[in-house]
Amino acid sequence: MPAPTALPADPELLAQLLLARRATAFFAHELNGLSNVDLDGDSLLPGWSRRHVIAHVAYNARGIVRLVTWARTDVETPMYASNAARDSDIAVGAELDREALRTLFDVATIQLDAAWRRLTPETWSHLVRTPSGREIPVSETVWMRNQELWVHTIDLATGAAFNDVPVEVLDRLLTEITVAWAARGDGADLVLSVTGAHPERRFGDLRSADPVVVSGSLAALVQWATGRGGSGVSSSTGSPADPPRWL
Repeated sequence: MPAPTALPADPELLAQLLLARRATAFFAHELNGLSNVDLDGDSLLPGWSRRHVIAHVAYNARGIVRLVTWARTDVETPMYASNAARDSDIAVGAELDREALRTLFDVATIQLDAAWRRLTPETWSHLVRTPSGREIPVSETVWMRNQELWVHTIDLATGAAFNDVPVEVLDRLLTEITVAWAARGDGADLVLSVTGAHPERRFGDLRSADPVVVSGSLAALVQWATGRGGSGVSSSTGSPADPPRWL
C-alpha cells in the first residue's frame, strides 16, 4: 500500500498509515499460504471459517472507503447500509473460491488506499460516523483498519500470533479495550499487569484498593483481553476467568 499522495501533517497519522501498510502485508502473507481446502478450515472466531474472516476484512475495507468518501465529498455515506446487509455480504463472500477471495481482498485494499490518497491534509479532520453511531475524524479510519488487519490475521489460525503484532498496536489495543470495559461498567477492580516491562506498565482500574491482577506479556494480555485464549497469563485469584466482552 503506497503512501498517500496528499500526506497528512500529523506524524502520528503518518505512522499509522505505515502500520496499515505492514498490516496489509501481514494479512496477505497468511492468505497467500492457504489452499482452497485450507480456506474451509475453522478460524478462531466461533461459527466462522477462514473464508468468512477474509470476506469480512475485504468488505471492511470497502466500508471504510465509504466513510472516506463521505469526508471528502461531504455527502453522508454510511459504512454499511445495515448490519444485515454487512452480514449478507460476508456470507456471500465466504462462498467464493480462493482466487476470487484473494481478488476481493486485493481490489478492496487498492480502493481504500486510493481513497486515502485523495484526501487533502485538511480533509483528514472531517467527521464521519461509525456503525455504532460514534462520530470520529476520518483520520481514525486508519486505526480502524489497523485493528481489523492485525487481529483478524491471527483469527485466520495459520500460526500468526499476537507476538507478531507491533508493540505500539498491542499497547493501543489494550488501552482501548480496558477503557471500553470501564465505560460499560465491566471489569471492575480488574488490572492487567505487563510482566517484563520496565518501568512496570498496568492497564485498568489502577485506583482499586484490592484489584484482581491478570499478568502476562503484552502480547499474551491482548490475546486474553480480546477473547482469544488465556495461554501465557495468570491471575492473582488463580486461573484467569474469561475477560469482559471486548466489542
